[in-house]
Amino acid sequence: MSSDITPFEQIRRTNAAGNEFWSSRDFARVLGYADYRNFEMVIEKARTACFNSGHRLEDHFVDITEMVGIGSGANRPLKTVMMSRYACYLVIQNADPSKEIVAQGQTYFAIQTRRQELSDREIEDQRRLTIRSELRTHNSRLADTAKDAGVIAPQDYAIFQNHGYMGLYGGMGAQDIHASKGLKKGQQILDHMGSTELAANLFRATQAEDKLRREKITGKAKANAAHHQVGAKVRQTIKELGGTMPEHLPTVDSIKPLESKAKKVIKAKKP
Repeated sequence: MSSDITPFEQIRRTNAAGNEFWSSRDFARVLGYADYRNFEMVIEKARTACFNSGHRLEDHFVDITEMVGIGSGANRPLKTVMMSRYACYLVIQNADPSKEIVAQGQTYFAIQTRRQELSDREIEDQRRLTIRSELRTHNSRLADTAKDAGVIAPQDYAIFQNHGYMGLYGGMGAQDIHASKGLKKGQQILDHMGSTELAANLFRATQAEDKLRREKITGKAKANAAHHQVGAKVRQTIKELGGTMPEHLPTVDSIKPLESKAKKVIKAKKP
């Protein structure tokens, strides 16, 4: 193996799905922790930092039990933690700074994590742009369908939309969501949603439109009830899947600059 590959890269593993991870046992060995129990304290500090930064612990620290051979064909169980790159970054930040290898690790994971963050951010930006565009289209279709059902006046449509939000957000209407996100007057709540929250609202909009058409619902009250029912069902699905409730997802920067940038790129490509 090439000598210019860092020890941290050498112990990097890949699962069947192609996702990279590091074993806490390998990590402790590379960092020179002779007693694994001392390294477990470092991992706990990293878990706390991960939780406090708003990340899901299960996405970055996975506890498993490995069977390790001890001779004569016998095995014994060893508790191990499978760690993501971000988890390793937090671990290395909480490791013994007097160790030279720790300083090397801090540099390695700081650089690699930053590269990953940039890549993830680009993917998230593209997802936001795509889903936000689809949501505009389907909100327009939903408005037409609601109009056919009898929701005609702008004020009535606002009430209709609110019922969908209240179903999805556990009773919170558009104004409540706006306030919870800390947005200023004139800022649109959909412009400050990440891709996961946008996707939940897209599903709500498409299913509400389909329900109104399929069941030939007429009358404002029935349309409002149907929209609320759909929103509540989407919420229940998120809960059953163990997802984060939409009102607890982070508020993100406005999508407007991303849309402007995307338009400029498209314009520049035109002959």
